[in-house]
Amino acid sequence: MFFKLYQNAYSGLSKKSRNLAAVMFINRAGGMVLPFMTIYATQQLHFSITKAGLIITAFGAGAIAGGITGGFAIAKIGFYKVQLISLLTSGVFFIILSFQQSFIGVILTVILLSFFSESYRPANSTAIGYYSTPENRVRSFSLNRLAINLGWALGGGLGGFLAVINYHLLFWVDGSSSLLAGILLFKTFSSDRPVMLIKNDIEPVKQHSPYKDPVYMLFIFFCILVCSCFFLFFNMQALFFKTMWKFGEGLIGILITMNGIIIALVELPLIHKLQGKRHELYFMSFGVALFGTAFAIFNVLPTVPAVASLAVLVITFGEMMCTPFMDSFWMSRTDVSVSGAYTGLYAVTLSIGQFITPAMGALVIDEYGFTTLYWGLFTACLVAAAGFMALYLVRTSKFFYYRSS
Repeated sequence: MFFKLYQNAYSGLSKKSRNLAAVMFINRAGGMVLPFMTIYATQQLHFSITKAGLIITAFGAGAIAGGITGGFAIAKIGFYKVQLISLLTSGVFFIILSFQQSFIGVILTVILLSFFSESYRPANSTAIGYYSTPENRVRSFSLNRLAINLGWALGGGLGGFLAVINYHLLFWVDGSSSLLAGILLFKTFSSDRPVMLIKNDIEPVKQHSPYKDPVYMLFIFFCILVCSCFFLFFNMQALFFKTMWKFGEGLIGILITMNGIIIALVELPLIHKLQGKRHELYFMSFGVALFGTAFAIFNVLPTVPAVASLAVLVITFGEMMCTPFMDSFWMSRTDVSVSGAYTGLYAVTLSIGQFITPAMGALVIDEYGFTTLYWGLFTACLVAAAGFMALYLVRTSKFFYYRSS
């Protein structure tokens, strides 16, 4: 029964969507530097927690610039070339980062690395929309997330064990996977490299401005809250488990793998069953509230591996109930053929979460500890959940369906 449901969830997706997922899997299978970056900075380079937070903030700053640039570059050179340049260049910078020992050297390299690596995000999202239909778009994004999380499970677990051997292996494997993903993209899309974003040779549609779409801007605001909480947890979880709960890198890697495996097994059939049952905003609200509950779990339950597993499980289901519908919602606000401005703003939203929270989170940890930080994240998630629910409740009003002329 489960396998039949899984097969049905995949049906109707284009070959190009599957190819994009394959590229994403290879790219993310090497994604092991960021989860362990705070441990590497504090334990190997002997930087303070504040400096480790600033490194992640630098990644966010480069990501914002990369997201904006990537969004504009789509209209100029096409999403294929943007993805290819991103993968090949970021692969090189991951390897360069392994040689940096000074704080300034790490910061500068991280900014350049994130600029190129995060320019991939808007181009990849636009490509998924281009090769999907309105009927299967949520499932196309879910397939891409399946690839991300399978790669995340493999990379996170492997990264934990490689870190025990030598931390520098993480950078080389991460860089090599990006280069390999770029080669696969080049090979699989060699005969189909669209530059313009117009489907079926139709007349270009006038570009909508996201800044004149009040619903989209409110959505973006609440997304910033959610992404800030998510990326702060993502970037600090390894340090939290290592320093506060005294877990080893191997166990931390297993917890990271657990998140990816659950999403890989459950998300696509779950989305297949839920799609169309309720509006996207309803599922976003529920998912964010669930995600926030995990922060309370960290604060009120004992510091044992079973509780860590429970929290990861809750976070994972919250993520599955939220992220695919966020991807679908932003595309529903514009015509996919001219979605560069919407894509770029949404990609920047994700990057803002990486920019504004790590240094702030590190300062909170230094001054007040992880307990205060997690209660703050719990509160922010509840605010975002309430915001999505408010948008859901007014979804049938004329205001909700407003479009710029």
